[in-house]
Amino acid sequence: MAPTTSSPASRTARLGLRATPEQEAVLRRAAAVAHKSLTDFILDSACLAAEQTLLDQRLFMVSDSQYQALMDLLEQPEQPNAGLRDLFARKAPWDAK
Repeated sequence: MAPTTSSPASRTARLGLRATPEQEAVLRRAAAVAHKSLTDFILDSACLAAEQTLLDQRLFMVSDSQYQALMDLLEQPEQPNAGLRDLFARKAPWDAK
């Protein structure tokens, strides 16, 4: 995934958000502890959470036994499947005209 950090000079998009006074205080304290500006802290934290959310959609963690069970299934010869045969025999909705 491409890095999400950028210099303030290269930022052109503007984002706005509203927070409670308590949320703002926590964010400001955390930014100070991290030696970052509030903007940098919020952007870095939001991008990290966004990247994790996206990775969660593509990366699945499984145990060794689960992985081996999947590999065993993939190694088996294909079985006739009437549902798939019917699906592939139909025209795609975008081709139906």
